[in-house]
Amino acid sequence: MKQTMTALALAAVASTVAAQGYPEKPITLVVPFTAGGPTDKVARDLAEAMRKPLGGQIIIENTAGAGGTLGATKVSKASADGYTLLLTHVAMATAPALYRTMQYKGLEDFEYLGLVNEVPMTLIARPSMAAGNYAELSKWIDANKGKINLANAGLGSASHLCGLLFQNTLKVDMTTVPYKGTGPAITDLIGGQVDLMCDQTTNTTSQIASGKVKAYAVTTSKRLGTEALKNLPTLDEAGLKGFNVTIWHGLYAPKGTPKAVVDKLNTALKAALKDADFHKRQEALGAVVVSDARMNPAEHKKFVEAETAKWGPVIKAAGVYAD
Repeated sequence: MKQTMTALALAAVASTVAAQGYPEKPITLVVPFTAGGPTDKVARDLAEAMRKPLGGQIIIENTAGAGGTLGATKVSKASADGYTLLLTHVAMATAPALYRTMQYKGLEDFEYLGLVNEVPMTLIARPSMAAGNYAELSKWIDANKGKINLANAGLGSASHLCGLLFQNTLKVDMTTVPYKGTGPAITDLIGGQVDLMCDQTTNTTSQIASGKVKAYAVTTSKRLGTEALKNLPTLDEAGLKGFNVTIWHGLYAPKGTPKAVVDKLNTALKAALKDADFHKRQEALGAVVVSDARMNPAEHKKFVEAETAKWGPVIKAAGVYAD
């Protein structure tokens, strides 16, 4: 027993010593998606907001590919010293069901540092859609089963996941049309080549405001306050009870990172989440900054466990896999 207590005490001392001078060099924040995308923008805003409270520089490194799993794999195998971090989205919860083989386990190979934000989604349609509200759209869907085209930005994308859950909730199969990115998908929606799409407010708000697409609902539990979206009902109040989808972002470190370093990173993250400039930049992206217990490591992990349990059956029921 004494030996065990001594070992724990030494580990605690080593952890504290590791954090005393941390960070002594720039921290690399891996973004597992391309530069310029929504996740990359969140990462760059967060890096700037964390710089002052952390007392060190954070450098963004884009390691894109395989739906975010390449970058996540890289961080899972990095030295557990706090100098390589990961900023990723809902892929942390959906990748286990989407990919047949993975080189990491999302719930086991990372230290959870805290949830950063949530991005609402919107259900939109081609501008020529006759339905004027969700009730009318629901009738149109019932009358056109087997003939509906549902666009998405590719396997594992936010729009793909939202579309899967939408079909699963309605118990209606639609022809899924995957694109190589959100841009071409929305372009074809505007042109009337596809019927419906469910995508992030970061990608749809300007199109809705300009009238280029028709909007029917938001996927959050409460209505949104932004000018372009404030009159849209939630899908829950429109009739799809319990429908709640957001694309969230979280911050992670390799498993085994000293607790004192994890605590220092979490403290800096909390300070960033209260930063006024960070809030303004996130609002401009259509994102809502997290302000509840999920900014803490334990609650962050509980949330991802729940999201993993939610998305797994939906993805498996759709029979969607990637090698």
